[in-house]
Amino acid sequence: MRKEYDFSKAVRGKFFRKGVELRLPIYLDHKLQMQVEQLARKKGKDIGEIVHQLLRKDMELIEEFK
Repeated sequence: MRKEYDFSKAVRGKFFRKGVELRLPIYLDHKLQMQVEQLARKKGKDIGEIVHQLLRKDMELIEEFK
């Protein structure tokens, strides 16, 4: 890494897009991913749908105990 960088020709906000929704990649460990994939196949749903359902249920439980 250099000690100094020249930002004199930089453009502020060049890649900023107002209203763009950031989607974070979420990585599961191998065993958990296999379990979720198996459950998704059984229910005939997308893996993302299953993960969302599980997380929503967990969040509901967390809210109940607050």
